[in-house]
Amino acid sequence: MAPQAPGSRTREVRSDRRMTDLEALMWNVEKDPHLDPSFASVTLLDRAPDLERLRRRLLRMVQRIPRLRQRVVPMLGRLAPPEWQDDPDFDIDYHLRHLALPTPGTRRQLFDLATRFLQDPLDRTRPLWAFVVVEGLEGGRAALLQKMHHTITDGEGGIRMSEQFIDLTRDAPDIEEVTLDSDPSPSRPTLLAAAADTLGHTWRRTLGVALRGVTGAADMISHPTRWRTASAEIGETAASMLRQVAVADRAHSPLWTERSLRRRLEVLDVPFDDAHRTAKALGGSLNDFFVSGAAGAAGAYHRRLGSPVASLRMAMPVSTRIDGSAGGNAFVPTRVVIPVDIEDPIERFAAIHQLLDRTKRERVIGVIDQVAGLANLLPTSVLARFTLDQARTIDFTTSNLRAAAFDLFIGGALIEATYPLGPVSNTAFNLTMMSYRGTLNMGVHIDTGAVTQPELLRDCLVEAYAELIAATRPAAAADIV
Repeated sequence: MAPQAPGSRTREVRSDRRMTDLEALMWNVEKDPHLDPSFASVTLLDRAPDLERLRRRLLRMVQRIPRLRQRVVPMLGRLAPPEWQDDPDFDIDYHLRHLALPTPGTRRQLFDLATRFLQDPLDRTRPLWAFVVVEGLEGGRAALLQKMHHTITDGEGGIRMSEQFIDLTRDAPDIEEVTLDSDPSPSRPTLLAAAADTLGHTWRRTLGVALRGVTGAADMISHPTRWRTASAEIGETAASMLRQVAVADRAHSPLWTERSLRRRLEVLDVPFDDAHRTAKALGGSLNDFFVSGAAGAAGAYHRRLGSPVASLRMAMPVSTRIDGSAGGNAFVPTRVVIPVDIEDPIERFAAIHQLLDRTKRERVIGVIDQVAGLANLLPTSVLARFTLDQARTIDFTTSNLRAAAFDLFIGGALIEATYPLGPVSNTAFNLTMMSYRGTLNMGVHIDTGAVTQPELLRDCLVEAYAELIAATRPAAAADIV
């Protein structure tokens, strides 16, 4: 979650009428439940929020972010990405719900509820998001569960959206009830009009690709010396495609070979200052620290169970967002093989730093949407099978999100922590980090069919981050829980 930027609560977020090709790919393949792209978060609150106040804030969010009141309408023959159209039956009370945990209201009960909440499919005929306020936690605390389909936005966009219902103080001024425009139901186009619109989109996209190719060819004819450079670039792009889009081998783990729909959430907290200081001392970024700890833990898990492994393949989204806007997706999925057998944390950090720096410059990042557009033309069963096979080449996933460094409030309740649940998507687990008021809150969303000892994996993560911090400050005792 993030603080409000000036004017961010008064602007309407504009979004495209159609999904991007990458968003359409996520929409199409989720018909296999192993590929559900939805993500969620568990926000711990010091008390129950004011429900009516939260409801009014969410209505304002919906008013200013049109995609939150729109449903998906597929196009003819999938020749173009689906469209977003206003839902004439939109009801905020369908998307905001309220329940209480049975006694004793432990965090374990809450986390188990959160995994079931994420697995419960969103209704594809309605706007694709849901919030649940959970009361009855020990000590009079409460929680807010949030779930959103990845076609609406990515994790960073979701943080920007949260500015609409988060306050900087407990007693922030309330707002008046927001009334959404009650537009009449959109008239469905005739079959001929729908076909013309779909084919027009396909023609414009194809023409654009062709014109770029012609322009490039003309440029090389006018400047023959560029042939060599162009040939090298084509070769590098092809190699990048093979590394990122069409991996031929399997995942590397000898232990995480099964895949299931059984899920468990484990969490841990790492002090931000210690992590940032360590990353800076080792000449890298906070993300390098984050991934180095994940690699160390994955290697330790395998060694503890008597199946050491040299490397594992990790999936990691690379953000392409260039502004602070909410809504839409601005990331590219990447894959990288990382070493997990380097037990010295400093050496492992250096190796991870080099690999991640190289991955962020992959040439396929610039063409991934075109690749997704071609893939979407495949029959759904073929597309889902190919995507499943490619997902099975990945051992685990990581993602890094940044929020605020100070206290934030929801409906008068203090946010104590937010643990993200990234999509597992047929890998062994997803480790997502969100920084908030001096702490790195990490959520480990685990397929327990693959990782049969989830508590051990969490213990390995705690130890790996503690070792990294101690490597540059031997006398420091990192408070990782």
